[in-house]
Amino acid sequence: MSGELWSLDAWTLLVILAMALVTYATRVAGVVLVRFIPVRGRLAAALEAIPGSVLIALIAPMVLATGIAETVAAVLTLAVAFRGPPILAILTGVGSVVALRAAGL
Repeated sequence: MSGELWSLDAWTLLVILAMALVTYATRVAGVVLVRFIPVRGRLAAALEAIPGSVLIALIAPMVLATGIAETVAAVLTLAVAFRGPPILAILTGVGSVVALRAAGL
C-alpha cells in the first residue's frame, strides 16, 4: 500500500475536529439545559420518543431501498419485537435475512 492512501491534510483534520467539537457541544448542552427545564408532560413524551424515531430513520431506508430479503426480514423482526425479548428479535432479523439471501431472494 502506498503512504498516500492514509494521508490526511490539515484542512480535513480541522474539519473532523470541528465536527467532533460541535457534536460534543450539543450533547453537553442538552444535559446542561435539561437541568433547568422540568421534564414532564409533553416534553417527557417527546424525549421518550426520540430513540425510536432515530432507529426508524436509520432502518426505514434500508428496508425500502434494498431487496425482498431485507424487507421480509424487517417485517419478521418487527413481528417478533412486539411479542418477544429484544435478543429474539435481533436473532430473528439476522437469521431470516441470512436464510432468505441464501435461498436466493
